[in-house]
Amino acid sequence: MVIACADSRVCPSTILGFRPGEAFMIRNVANLVPPLQKGPSETNAALEFAVKTLQVENILIIGHSCCGGIQTLMSMQDNSDSSFIKTWVTNGKNAKLTTESAANHLSFDQQCRLCEKVKKELLFVHGGYYDFLNCTFEKWTLDSKGGSDEEKGRFFVKDQQLWC
Repeated sequence: MVIACADSRVCPSTILGFRPGEAFMIRNVANLVPPLQKGPSETNAALEFAVKTLQVENILIIGHSCCGGIQTLMSMQDNSDSSFIKTWVTNGKNAKLTTESAANHLSFDQQCRLCEKVKKELLFVHGGYYDFLNCTFEKWTLDSKGGSDEEKGRFFVKDQQLWC
């Protein structure tokens, strides 16, 4: 299963060489997966269908360079703007706050890049980042079991690869 941005410059089938039927795809602005607490969404329904019905075991979430959705999220102020895009990218608010907290010394563009990247035994979550400016694809697997007991709930990166 692939969750990717709706940006036409980032076509998972082209980037990864999938043929029709080889991967279940979800595409939306900024490749966001809304928290379940916000209620049902098309993304959550597709994710549930893929895992429960199709028995998908691997999920690859692909971010990409120059993501307009992430730039909107990172430049968003806490005001009452209720446009569709701002309402949607608010789903990434926790990622924005984490990025700003950890990287407040970096430039806006560097913070956007970090935010663009940002669990059980039968389901594996993979991350991917496509930099179409440099024509590279970075892939990694998230490991929820690594680390000590004090670090429960944290994910660790393993099997990181860079494809050029």
